[in-house]
Amino acid sequence: MKALIIEDDPNLIKAVLLALRARWPQSTVVSVAEGNKGVEAVEAESPDVVILDLGLPDTDGLDVLHQIRLFSNVPIIIITVRSEEIDRLRGLELGADDYLVKPFSYLELVARVNALLRRVSVDNFGTSAGTTLTIGDLTINSNSQEVFLEGNPIKLTPIQYRLLHCLASNAGHVVTHATLVSKVWGDEEVEIGDDSLKVHIHYLRKKLGDKTWSPDRIITVPGVGYRFKK
Repeated sequence: MKALIIEDDPNLIKAVLLALRARWPQSTVVSVAEGNKGVEAVEAESPDVVILDLGLPDTDGLDVLHQIRLFSNVPIIIITVRSEEIDRLRGLELGADDYLVKPFSYLELVARVNALLRRVSVDNFGTSAGTTLTIGDLTINSNSQEVFLEGNPIKLTPIQYRLLHCLASNAGHVVTHATLVSKVWGDEEVEIGDDSLKVHIHYLRKKLGDKTWSPDRIITVPGVGYRFKK
């Protein structure tokens, strides 16, 4: 396992490094203190996971996240002192896979990294390579992980793609909150709140052109989960 830490606090870097190596003794941990160098390191190092601070000395971490998502789907966990909801929503919208507010438990960080790595390495959807799923004007290619709406490509974050695939694969049936969390984030005992799930569903609806006030693709089943309309 190779992790990239984009963080300028040497004490926090050391603590994260020790926590990761305690769980993965043979892991490689690379750290950079500046956002621009972090973007370059993602390209040069091809890490399995990125741990990204938002308060960087040269640029805002959200800008770094945006730059990374232009060319890479590497799992990204944001760590930050910013607890405001707008920062969390913006981070998830730009493609972060997870968000931890400082101070946080290093055991929790390790658990979240482990869940992301398991989710990447295991085919949670049980689909075979080359499978194409078509529902109305929506087409999902499971091999290339490309999504087309009315023949036009839609750029989704990794989380949004997995949510869509899980819902569309069960079109017409209700998928519970617990099932979505298990399929999308993995089966580790990592707490993914309903609010985070709602945020991802919200932005997925926007990209599908689904009206947030009266959606006709992803239907909310109150207290249970969501249903993708056939």
